[in-house]
Amino acid sequence: MRARALNDLDPVVELIGASVSFPGTHALDDVHLTIRPGEVHALMGENGAGKSTIIRALTGVVPLAKGAILVDGLPHRFHGPADAAVVGISAAFQEVSLVSELSIAENVMLGHEVRGKWRISWRRTRVRAREILAELGLGHIDVRLPLSTLSPPDRQVVSIARAMVNKPRVLLLDEPTSSLEESGVARLFGVIRRLRDQGVAIVYVSHFLEQVFEISDRMTVLRDGRLVDELVTADTDRAYLISRMMGREIEELRAIGSERREHRVEPEGDPVLLATGIGRRGSLRSVDLELYEGEIVGVAGLRGSGRTELARLIGGADLTDTGQVCFSGAVVSLRSPRVALRNRIALSAEDRTEEGLVLDMSVRENIVLSLQAMRGWRKRVGRAEQDDIVRRYVDLLRIGASDLDAPVRTLSGGNQQKVMLARLLAIRPRVLVLDEPTKGVDIAAKVELQRHIARLVGDGVSVVFISSEIEETIRLSDRIVVMKDREKIGEISNGPAISVDTVVEMIAADSR
Repeated sequence: MRARALNDLDPVVELIGASVSFPGTHALDDVHLTIRPGEVHALMGENGAGKSTIIRALTGVVPLAKGAILVDGLPHRFHGPADAAVVGISAAFQEVSLVSELSIAENVMLGHEVRGKWRISWRRTRVRAREILAELGLGHIDVRLPLSTLSPPDRQVVSIARAMVNKPRVLLLDEPTSSLEESGVARLFGVIRRLRDQGVAIVYVSHFLEQVFEISDRMTVLRDGRLVDELVTADTDRAYLISRMMGREIEELRAIGSERREHRVEPEGDPVLLATGIGRRGSLRSVDLELYEGEIVGVAGLRGSGRTELARLIGGADLTDTGQVCFSGAVVSLRSPRVALRNRIALSAEDRTEEGLVLDMSVRENIVLSLQAMRGWRKRVGRAEQDDIVRRYVDLLRIGASDLDAPVRTLSGGNQQKVMLARLLAIRPRVLVLDEPTKGVDIAAKVELQRHIARLVGDGVSVVFISSEIEETIRLSDRIVVMKDREKIGEISNGPAISVDTVVEMIAADSR
């Protein structure tokens, strides 16, 4: 087996008893890590487990309080990324630090411009940038254009290209696919495999379990800054991995699905929300959707299938060109999110940082924002009412925020997602439209969010639930609407016989 064969190779980099401390916490505590050439080594764990701290330690961004970094068996002390680069360690971080005003070539080659006799040779610099981007599948772009002309996924590839300028022996990738579509992920994985086969060691950090199982050879599991396990990917069961990451059995996730099935009842009476033939030119063909009280309707499909477009129409973020929406038996015109909120229909958009949270506002302000928007700015939510609402939902959702008046950007991704849910719950919604509510959060936060969503429907709230993880959609949903090519191709009543394969085969079999 490939991963076992790699164990025979001498490590290119090792962490020996590595410890890193920040005020009030041990980010790493006596961690050992072996990185071998020609392998993809995944770092796994919840938010705060220590994955990104390892990346930062290996690049000299944070110093080790104890322990050592060995390169080819010799100890090294890095005072910054430049020191790490000298011995062949480069990184592409989750937060893409690019300069939009500079050209694509300048961003790729920043700090590594090709110099002539007297000055920078911009022609040779552009040629080198073009060569590196071609290896990543972006050889067709004009590197003279400003970076701002690229889509966010392509900017992520440019960030990775920058890390590859010096042909590193070790490439550290921290959430490299967080903004990539499936085609971008496939292209990046092709590049990673080519680098791996050339002998480059890849250290890979991601929340996407399926991607990790697809691309990695070995995994190191961290929890609370400590080493928990080292696993051969091909020999590892997913449930076992998750249990090691969480420190408890994965039965919690399974229990959620079991509880949903046990408490499921056939809907009675009229639907709370009835969408008939709603669509938007160039965005979504006519779709019918019924949603009953206390019901979760999942929307499944590949990216670009129309899932998000449907969510935005129901939530008032986009206007419909066709069809109508009835809420509680009356036709409503959802011409804006504020109108939807007044009808107790709340939308959680897919991109929480761009269309959801106001990152520079406090946790408190974000939680009451939708309630304030629903009431209008002339009728302020007073401080006493704010305190009551915020305290209630911070306790209910177990939001990890030590200072509720600190900017929400200071929270982890999972806690930011909980703040989004708290904001929606503050208006006491009758319908929740949740687009990727667990995207990019660790498994513990995912369990909590799914549990809260399941509890909401027990209180009579109706939910439209969208997730790229079909297994998650099946676990929570009573019915599943299947989308393809921006239209609805079918609907499934959930039950014990329904599996991921059921949905996938439905998508694959439809020939329209």
